[in-house]
Amino acid sequence: MKKLLFVFLGLLVLLSPTTEAQRWKRQRYEFSVGAGMSNFLGELGGANQIGTNYFKDLEWSQTRFALAVGLRYKLSNYFALNSHLTYGRVSGDDKLTTEKFRSYRNLNFFSNIYEFNLNFEGAFQQEQIGHRYRLRKIRGTRGYELYMYGFAGIGVFYYDPKTEYNGTTVRLKPLGTEGQGLVPTREAYSNFGVCIPVGIGFKYTIDRYWGVGLELGLRKTFTDYIDDVSTTYFDFNNYPDADPLAAQLADRSNHSEPNITAAGQQRGDPRDKDSYMFGIFSINYKLTRGRGGLPRF
Repeated sequence: MKKLLFVFLGLLVLLSPTTEAQRWKRQRYEFSVGAGMSNFLGELGGANQIGTNYFKDLEWSQTRFALAVGLRYKLSNYFALNSHLTYGRVSGDDKLTTEKFRSYRNLNFFSNIYEFNLNFEGAFQQEQIGHRYRLRKIRGTRGYELYMYGFAGIGVFYYDPKTEYNGTTVRLKPLGTEGQGLVPTREAYSNFGVCIPVGIGFKYTIDRYWGVGLELGLRKTFTDYIDDVSTTYFDFNNYPDADPLAAQLADRSNHSEPNITAAGQQRGDPRDKDSYMFGIFSINYKLTRGRGGLPRF
């Protein structure tokens, strides 16, 4: 009897990797919902120094709430495509930095970000499905309850920078705070942009269907106007038809040093494009394939 038991366990160990290798094909789709945080890297606010980029310029107090839903399609045990629809708010405020020129500029903004992306994922090890390899004293291939992956992709997003002025929320783009629409060389920017998501993720498998995850990602964009600040101060005095509010919100300094914000002086840096980031905690559910290979809810 003991010999038969050992033979059975031996066959189980030998066959289980093959069975496990095929299991992912029956659960290729995985749905996720998540919540977390968002932050912004651009001209406004930032660190207490000039010229810092990326995480060195991060202002933690401007972290805001984010939501996401996603669908993952496994290409193999190690690779997958993952698409998300994500909402987050980003903001920046020059009052939060002690760097002289940023603080004197005294600009601020906030914007909702709506992003849709498609990412390619590469895992560093195979995901464990369920409790298959948690039996004690059973030798053989062991799966991982916790595994890590990297991702990169492409996305599109919508943004609309705003500010608070005299207790009212004001959209900044229609004002043309840097002279957009008043001179041919300064065209209005688009509310839509393209981004390159890149980051890392962690997943913990609870059982055959359920899991949780954490994904940290930076979005590199090709626009410098998420915060409505990019080039130089504009001379509104030569354009009497311009909205008076545009001039007021273009320069919100106390005017104690007017040369700093004079027409033609630096307001932003168009060489450094804006970036934003998401950190999302998610709950994941694997969907069983139905007829035609489509997921069955």
